[in-house]
Amino acid sequence: MAAFTAASLACGLAPGTGWLIAFRVLQGLGAALMVPQVMSLIQRTFTGAARTRALGLYSAVLAGGLAVGQAAGGLLVSADLFGTGWRPVFLVNVPLGLALLLAGARLLPRLPGDRSRGFDLPGLVVLAVALGLLVVPLVLGHELGWPAWGWVMLAGSALMLGVFRSVERRVAARGGEPLISGRVLAAPGLLPAAGAIFTIMAAFSGFMFAFALHQQAGLGDSALRAGLLSVPVSVGFGLSSLHWQRLPARLHPVLPVLATVVVAPGYLLLGLLLRGGTPIGPLELALTTVLGLAAGCAYAPLFARALGKVAPQDAADASGVVVTVIQLGQVVGVAVLGTVFLGAAHLPAPARQSGHALLVTTGAIALVVAAAGVLAARTRRAADDG
Repeated sequence: MAAFTAASLACGLAPGTGWLIAFRVLQGLGAALMVPQVMSLIQRTFTGAARTRALGLYSAVLAGGLAVGQAAGGLLVSADLFGTGWRPVFLVNVPLGLALLLAGARLLPRLPGDRSRGFDLPGLVVLAVALGLLVVPLVLGHELGWPAWGWVMLAGSALMLGVFRSVERRVAARGGEPLISGRVLAAPGLLPAAGAIFTIMAAFSGFMFAFALHQQAGLGDSALRAGLLSVPVSVGFGLSSLHWQRLPARLHPVLPVLATVVVAPGYLLLGLLLRGGTPIGPLELALTTVLGLAAGCAYAPLFARALGKVAPQDAADASGVVVTVIQLGQVVGVAVLGTVFLGAAHLPAPARQSGHALLVTTGAIALVVAAAGVLAARTRRAADDG
């Protein structure tokens, strides 16, 4: 938390783009060290139904943060406080971070760590290279016209993932502690649930990105209005993540699949409503709320299934796996589905052309959600066993 807060301050005071990118890396490192520990604390502090409820609350908090961040970010940028432009988006983290540091020191439980465990540096380096080779071309590919080196990097990412698997096997064979142990990956329901979470987050983040671009670049909305119009879907996501367990128990095993059956055509319907470049009205906002509610009913149970049966001693490793999957899903969703939108819209574009691009994108999102439903169906056995 301290590293994230300090990096946020540095981002807000960055003298140029290069410095801002460097400080953003440090900010990401701080978040990456912090977030998995939250899930680890939940898993090591709660058991059974209490753990499921705690994980549901965690999902709701994530969605609530997204909703507040969209609205507050738009407000801060639009306000241009003292001529500072975008800087308050980062500086607002500083007082919040200091307050959380003080509260955390008093309220968070102190659980002993495993100091006897070794550090798998080769595995960490190889995995970092593999993820970097995946993320960089996805983020920069469209803007640079998908150069040949981008495709080489993507192929190299697949190769390095194979190398990572070999390195981990070798570490385990020598009696060491691999970065991701086979015991963690063999936890009931973890892998299929993680795959479904990846596709759901890709669809959700891709939609949020394309929806914001359509509002600002196509319809000419301000950053504040775009942020406010994105709140209903995030609020719906958070509410259902928190309260899905109140639905009849007989629905719980099939809830993620049922949710994707609602979400996939829902995205497509929203694209059809907005294809002509018309302003976003109450009907469309109501539909986005339903989409958020249904997406939360898919995500939260899958989140619980991914981590619900992990042994307490593997909590940290499993948390790291799920956090990585969520982050990669968001990056891939924005990069791939954002490319679909930008390729169809050719921004800046008239509202009608932007609406057509949104329709094309929501069609692609519907296919991604359908794939999530297939993966979610494979997690039902873990739910039935629970």
